[in-house]
Amino acid sequence: YIGSTFDSSNNKVVIAYTDEGNSNYGTAIVGTVSGTSISFGSPVVFESANTLISTATFDSSNNKVVFAYQDGANSDYGTAVVGTVASDNSISFGTPVVFASAATNYTAATFDSSNNKVVIAYEDEGNSEHGTAIVGAVSGTSISFGSEVVFNASNSDYIRAVFDSSNNKVVVVFRDASGAAGGAGNAIVGEVSGTSISFGTKAAFDSGNTTKIAATFDSSNNKVVIAYVDGDDNQLKSLVGTVSGTGITYGSAATVYAGNVFDHDGFTATFDSSNNKVVVAYKQSGNSYGYAQVGTVSGTSISYGSAVLFNGSNGVSWLSSTFDSNANKVVISYRDDGNSSYGTLVVGTVSGTSISFGTETVFESASVNRVSSTFDSNLNKVAIGYRDAGNSNYGTGVVFQVGFDTTNLTATNFL
Repeated sequence: YIGSTFDSSNNKVVIAYTDEGNSNYGTAIVGTVSGTSISFGSPVVFESANTLISTATFDSSNNKVVFAYQDGANSDYGTAVVGTVASDNSISFGTPVVFASAATNYTAATFDSSNNKVVIAYEDEGNSEHGTAIVGAVSGTSISFGSEVVFNASNSDYIRAVFDSSNNKVVVVFRDASGAAGGAGNAIVGEVSGTSISFGTKAAFDSGNTTKIAATFDSSNNKVVIAYVDGDDNQLKSLVGTVSGTGITYGSAATVYAGNVFDHDGFTATFDSSNNKVVVAYKQSGNSYGYAQVGTVSGTSISYGSAVLFNGSNGVSWLSSTFDSNANKVVISYRDDGNSSYGTLVVGTVSGTSISFGTETVFESASVNRVSSTFDSNLNKVAIGYRDAGNSNYGTGVVFQVGFDTTNLTATNFL
């Protein structure tokens, strides 16, 4: 028999119960609930030049953030930089390193936790826009790379990359833009060895025209979840991919939103490993508002709950999302077009097949774009990279601490 109450004058929780392990004695304990405040560090420039398409990942072996991007001051060469997050919400960066001596586009990065390597996939504009990947090894505050490997010898765009931790494989999702229909949606499985990567055969998940793509990995069901815009009917759809060896197969597509989604980075996907749910956030075409939906994987299928508004101020764009596994929150970062295009984020809490949001918070009081984010699971911080239009379009990073509740309730905390 258990009862509890809250002592508002002392900010204490009191729990009374029958202790069956101690002769059914009546027992009580007192606990204090405390929360960490939502806080930011100061923005730090990692590239003093026009920084284009960017992506972020976290190297959990070396406890480093890696941003990959186009360096506009160096012929749009593919470049990466290593960031070190500190407990005071600050971030410092090493020297940027070129990984592709040619213009790159649609850059995507993921971390292979089996081989402790960063994998970057991109469109190589110096090689007929072929889909290309490269493996990076972090050491200290720098990163070195192996040789470039072509995974699709034709025009490849809308590239995304995720790591399948159950099969220890990298999955690159992309549009093969060489097709007569405008570009089929494909995925291909890669296996890292040392500082190289080899690929299986690409497999189409939509043979029509796929116009935009997001992807995440469901570590509960060991499935790759792909969200995309079907160019044949302009609907936002989603499906489940199953990796086997170096191949991938798919279940049937489910409609997330029966309308078009604006922008190349007009939607994003992440996985909530606490509630075992996929969260897709997107910008609706009807009103440009930001919405999110919670997806549940079952076998090779996925279903979604209702859309929940997180921004209704005339538009969001350049969306990125990550999951804070310490606070058990989804963090969505974006440009708020209804608030002077400021860099903004919102924290979401999943419950069942829905999600609720806190108040939007500005992380950069200037126009931003090319937003990317990742979660530092060592210090439990979110690192956000972006192009700061208020500072000559320089590549910039900032660290965010998500608020969460803790308790000191213990078996020895007696009245």
